[in-house]
Amino acid sequence: MGAPVLLGVRHHSPACARLVAHTVESLRPAYVLVEGPVEMNDRLPELLLGHELPVAVFSHYRDTERTATSWTPLCDYSPEWVALTAGHRSGAQVRFIDLPAWHPAFTDRAGGAANRYADAEARYAEATERLCVHYAVDSVDALWDRLFEVGAAGTAPERLAERLDAYFALVRGEAAADAGDRAREEYMASWVRAALARAGERPVLVVTGGFHQPALRRLVEGDPGRADWPEVPAPPADALGGSFLVPYSFRQLDAFAGYQSGMPSPGYYQQVWEHGPAAAGRELLRTVTARLRGRGLPVSTADLIAARSLSQGLAALRGHPHESRVDLLDGLAGALISDDLEQPLPWTGRGPIGPGTHPVVVEMVAACTGERSGRLHPDTPLPPLVHDVEEQLARWGLADDQRHLLDLATPDGLIRSQLLHRLRVLDVPGFVRSSGPEHGADPVVIERWEPGRAGGRGAALIEAGAYGARLDEAATTLLAQRARTAADAGALAGLLFDAVLIGAETLSAELLSTLAARVGGLGELGPLAEVLVTALGLWRHDAVYGVARSPGLGAVVAGAVDRVLWLVEGVHGGTGVDRARLRALAAVRDALLHAEGLLATDRATVAGIARRIAADPRSPADLRGAAFGLGWSLGAAADPAAAAQALTGTGVVVLGDWLAGLFSLARDEVGRDQPAPDRPETLVDVLDGIVTALGEEEFLIGLPALRQAFAFFPPRERERIAARLLDRRGRRGSARSLLRTTADPLLLARAAALEENVTRMLDRHGLRAVR
Repeated sequence: MGAPVLLGVRHHSPACARLVAHTVESLRPAYVLVEGPVEMNDRLPELLLGHELPVAVFSHYRDTERTATSWTPLCDYSPEWVALTAGHRSGAQVRFIDLPAWHPAFTDRAGGAANRYADAEARYAEATERLCVHYAVDSVDALWDRLFEVGAAGTAPERLAERLDAYFALVRGEAAADAGDRAREEYMASWVRAALARAGERPVLVVTGGFHQPALRRLVEGDPGRADWPEVPAPPADALGGSFLVPYSFRQLDAFAGYQSGMPSPGYYQQVWEHGPAAAGRELLRTVTARLRGRGLPVSTADLIAARSLSQGLAALRGHPHESRVDLLDGLAGALISDDLEQPLPWTGRGPIGPGTHPVVVEMVAACTGERSGRLHPDTPLPPLVHDVEEQLARWGLADDQRHLLDLATPDGLIRSQLLHRLRVLDVPGFVRSSGPEHGADPVVIERWEPGRAGGRGAALIEAGAYGARLDEAATTLLAQRARTAADAGALAGLLFDAVLIGAETLSAELLSTLAARVGGLGELGPLAEVLVTALGLWRHDAVYGVARSPGLGAVVAGAVDRVLWLVEGVHGGTGVDRARLRALAAVRDALLHAEGLLATDRATVAGIARRIAADPRSPADLRGAAFGLGWSLGAAADPAAAAQALTGTGVVVLGDWLAGLFSLARDEVGRDQPAPDRPETLVDVLDGIVTALGEEEFLIGLPALRQAFAFFPPRERERIAARLLDRRGRRGSARSLLRTTADPLLLARAAALEENVTRMLDRHGLRAVR
């Protein structure tokens, strides 16, 4: 039994893929072992059906505690794909040898494992940074091109393999493997040892990410192993897991779109794989030119000649035998961009391009990405969800190229709406809702759906199949997962309404119990207000979805009211108007007025809390005003005129904030306020006197806060207040005309103050004109 041939590769590298193809052809191994999901070994014929690449193996896992998903993408020039296909053609037995994606070796890693091949490059960054400095390149991608894709073009395969071994030994030597790496490498080594024991004198080829190669060599060296294949880990009995093939795209595979591993610019490297770096450079120039001209950006022949000359000069200066991707992009940028750039060119690093990137740069990156999308062979098995959705869309006449107007008050309209909302919740493209109910109290019953982007629906449905075999099951399972992991109650409130929209009666109980438990521990009034408003609106007004007067909703309302009242008494300090806390108190008022039977706290108790807050000088002015308005709206005896008069010494801004809180909670009470024998002046009368007594400067200071406060009144009620002010002065006129100004009232007031200041200065210096 000889030693295995271990090829360490960079994922999606054309140079590595060519080396793999040459090694398989020359070695004729008995076994080809590939880093990839071991649970797919029984389904390798499915993977080799003849798909249009790129495709990916989508793996999923779910139990009561956690959910894990992962993609193993493969394109024409992925070394792993070449190992599978070339090994199969050569008659070798082909096996995946890595742990399943749900295994803790992946899921315990920070951030999870959204992409199986995003496992190593970030962890040997220190070594590659030193190499970048040594070779005077900006990024690990430019370094790789310099060493392998362009710099080693034409190198003998044996020499290339030696260079790769040296490179990965260097970078792995600088990086500590974590527990997940060690578990994966030990498992892969057990497959290598079993293959060696079975192969006899025939060679065994192992293709893995270069990060793992040095460790695998140490683990299998001198160990005879056993001929039995290692056990394939299975999910626990109470868990659901599996893998399916999904179409993939070059955009998903590109580092500039957020992909985490391997080579960027897949469209460019596809050309490198098919035609070599020289032809790939010419194709890139052609594609960039076509994209720019197609978008109305001028590119002349002289520009192209300059770009090619710059690229060739940069390649010669950098010692490249051919123009590399970075040489081409730098040459294009130098020839086509004359503006100052606000940020570094994206190919000097990794990751998505940022906002504000120059449009020429955006088109250059897009040209490198390419437009290719994969397609599965028609015989590829699909999860049951795909067939369920196709059948339901056909049964209910929901074509994705038509506009659908749904009446939620009819049974058929409601069913169609629930079906489309289930697809929306699962992020399946094809339909976009343009209008419809926005919350539980919304009286709208007509819903409009427009045709949306249908591309990618197949892949989205396959991935959604991880949540269930039927559409209703998948949507409710996903919402339940989001409910368990939602960061705040605001997100939970949205999930609650989504559960109603999809008709998830079984999930509603779980969501409601989760909400009821969460609200007792929330520390922010804004998210609490969202939960309370949503739950109360559904409890009071729902006439479509069948959740009105739900006991579960009642529990959420009660818990949210108690938590709001507990939090507001602890709010001290601060200035200005916080609309979130005013909205929370307004929701408490509505709950007491319309659903008091649900609550553990009665009106008298809440009125007492409101009195304490209204009288507490440590509470913000807007909260004191809101608390005063809360008590007043609940029927407690109140003298708003006296309370406003008492604030005259605190400043007009404080008065404006206090009024904003008051008006947000007791607008109707203010409108009905009338003089009484023991209270001859109303609140409006007192405010009129306060404002009239203000000096010009103080009026200007307080005007923004006063305007903000009166903005809580709709136009008709503001007109009624204006009419009262006219009557108070014994004047006749149009109250409506007082509300109509030629410009912003604040601007007019400032202009009047400026004119007054100018007049005083002229008088002071004797410069006023004499008529």
